[in-house]
Amino acid sequence: MYAIVDIAGQQFRVEQDKVLKVPYLHNKIGDTIEFESVLLLADDKKVKIGQPKVKGAKVSARVLEHSREDKVLVLKKKRRKGFKKLQGHRQKFTKIQIDKIL
Repeated sequence: MYAIVDIAGQQFRVEQDKVLKVPYLHNKIGDTIEFESVLLLADDKKVKIGQPKVKGAKVSARVLEHSREDKVLVLKKKRRKGFKKLQGHRQKFTKIQIDKIL
């Protein structure tokens, strides 16, 4: 059984006991989160497609950790002008583990 879930504006395919890196969520480590925006729910024989969401479907997950990605460098340059600007940032993310698909 798997589901397609909308988490923080991005769509993820989730299965039970799967660990995902999702955009940063403001929850404490160890908290349980329920995602109600399930877009597709598939069993071995049946597939339910939401319009836009599947009614009554939920996905329960547990927060494992918060961290940051590797540094991303952004270089801006204008040729023949002597202008260069280098910026970098590290995007935050949350690791979650899927407990149940209801």
